[in-house]
Amino acid sequence: ETPQLDAFCERASCGLLWPLDPGRAPSSEWAHWRMLGYEDEEFPGRAVLEAIGWGRQLNNDSVYVFATLRPGIEREGEIWLTGRPLQDDDAACALMTGSVSHYEIDGLTFSLSYLSKGESILRIEGGASPDVSDTDPFFLERDPVLLPRSRAAGGGRTARATEKWTRWVHETLSEHAVNRNRVRQGLDPFSIITLKWWGRPKPVWRFPERHGLQGSLLGGSPFLAGLAKTVGLQSVNLPESDIPSVDLNERLDRAAVDLENGSTFVFLHQKAVDKAGHSKNPRERVRVIESLDPLIRRLSEPPFSDAIVCITGDHATPASPEVIHSGDPVPFAVAGRGVRADRVGEFGEDTQREGIFGHVRGCDFMPLLLNAADRALFAGSKPGADVRAAGHLLKPEALVLREPEIAANIEEAT
Repeated sequence: ETPQLDAFCERASCGLLWPLDPGRAPSSEWAHWRMLGYEDEEFPGRAVLEAIGWGRQLNNDSVYVFATLRPGIEREGEIWLTGRPLQDDDAACALMTGSVSHYEIDGLTFSLSYLSKGESILRIEGGASPDVSDTDPFFLERDPVLLPRSRAAGGGRTARATEKWTRWVHETLSEHAVNRNRVRQGLDPFSIITLKWWGRPKPVWRFPERHGLQGSLLGGSPFLAGLAKTVGLQSVNLPESDIPSVDLNERLDRAAVDLENGSTFVFLHQKAVDKAGHSKNPRERVRVIESLDPLIRRLSEPPFSDAIVCITGDHATPASPEVIHSGDPVPFAVAGRGVRADRVGEFGEDTQREGIFGHVRGCDFMPLLLNAADRALFAGSKPGADVRAAGHLLKPEALVLREPEIAANIEEAT
């Protein structure tokens, strides 16, 4: 029962959003990247965004990978993961990670920077390639830890060195005093480090240059903080509690402040509905959505009533236990002064497919919002340096007035 979401749809243009493309099951990072108006070839890799979000200093010549210390057991020469570290294991994980923090092989240097709960950022220097496959099998009981493989020309050297590094880590950790003690207690040893989200820093157009907008991203994870900093939005860290309605109210309070202080774009992210989806309990998702619904009324009040407001999601999370994210579209509704209301009066996948937008993709997200705000780029005109920018409104002379770090970023990009 979502009367406020339904009322929002009654004054909105509606449709369904494929965050990537039809049928493609998106990760959160790819979906957000596309929705914010950036191209696949510009994406630096999630490990880069995580590292930036954690405040790590990056080298543009290095490759970065997200590394996780995991408990595992050997079965017929293969290593099978048996879980993840808990918060109580943090001190032991930091100690063990420190014991394998530096390794050199085949002209490449592997360095680990510890984060939390067994997670680290792996930096590979010496001319490494980011075109290497993940070793993290993703599902615990479906595959063992995977061998790294080259995914493109030039990735072979890095893949071979990474396999050697992975074997060295396993051999070293298996003999660590902490793990010998765990085995004596009948616990699985933290003997393997899995890798995923390979990437390398890339210069990208900042949000003000690309869209003519400046503002903030409100979220509660290092990934989102890194995403904001990478594209030139202010990162506002708002951790989530066990009460989603309290968290949404806090986010709306901060969004209102930002809008009143002159921000022209505010991205509000809340993970509660996604978390409920991953519980694979449909009733839990219903409970969370219904608890958030009363707060949607605030979107019809100032300062939100003076803005273009969109409600959507970055991916679908089905109730099926065997599916993490799916390639199904998600509801997409845009309301605001001057926005044409269609005949949709109920929020949901079945009803919003009848909306005026029909089916749209992640790359349509920013152009549709900019058009609703009368900020659409007139096709054929070239008002700024980046002719590919969707909705870019800055006049050429305004580009010389940008902040020094933005100027340096654009100079590097060109």
